[in-house]
Amino acid sequence: MAEAIIRTQRLLLRPVHESGDLAAMHTIMKQSRAMAYWSTPPHASEVQTREWLANMAQIEPALGEDFIVEFEGRVIGKAGFYRFPDIGYLLDPAVWGQGIGREAVEAIVARGFAVHHLPRITADVDPRNKASMRLLEGLAFAETHRQARTWLVGDMWCDSVYYALTREEWDQRTA
Repeated sequence: MAEAIIRTQRLLLRPVHESGDLAAMHTIMKQSRAMAYWSTPPHASEVQTREWLANMAQIEPALGEDFIVEFEGRVIGKAGFYRFPDIGYLLDPAVWGQGIGREAVEAIVARGFAVHHLPRITADVDPRNKASMRLLEGLAFAETHRQARTWLVGDMWCDSVYYALTREEWDQRTA
């Protein structure tokens, strides 16, 4: 089966190239601003990012599908399903506020329903990440519940807001 590629109006979403994507993704993942609401602290070394990219590349197709996001020929982050049906995304703060996150996530959601026939897509968001919550809500995701102390990031416990979107809700939104 050929590797999946998604093209949107401004973006290319493609499979990870472990060595080719290392420098760009490490530049993003070492930034405290980019990683403020991620499940790990900023990456202190390229070794951490290399391991993370290797894990991304080794996702079994039946379990998930994750993409590197390019904008204007430059790697700016990742979006996809590390494990179905949980969606995740991480973008370089240099591109925040331009609708790029929404464009990438919308393409991933559409593919999740159309290609992978997921009945429901879920997301776990740090409640301090208001921009991510707005992004999901703008795509018709609905909050399902909240939970305290779900992630230990470094030495700090973080909470979660859980979101979900069903195929039917997506179809109604796009009808």
